[in-house]
Amino acid sequence: MIQKEEIINAIKQVYDPEIPVDVYELGLIYNITILPLNNIEILMTLTSPNCPAADSIPGQIEEKIRAIEDVNEVMIHLTFEPPYTPDRMSEVAKLALGFS
Repeated sequence: MIQKEEIINAIKQVYDPEIPVDVYELGLIYNITILPLNNIEILMTLTSPNCPAADSIPGQIEEKIRAIEDVNEVMIHLTFEPPYTPDRMSEVAKLALGFS
């Protein structure tokens, strides 16, 4: 059975190219759902609707999750509700970016 921690570790391998922090610590991942048959559903956002990496980040996340043994399908859903704010960043990300 796939564990949520495995998915988080895969997501943490993806970085916003403009920010030296992974997308999970940035707070871009709103929800991770493990569905029957090892299908994975990710609800995420981007730092802005005009993010230059909008085409690449979701695809990179999908690729990293698909690399987990026994994962079947990966569905990435982008949302901008609620809008992203730096408050969603983890303490690790805030420290790395000098916010704390």
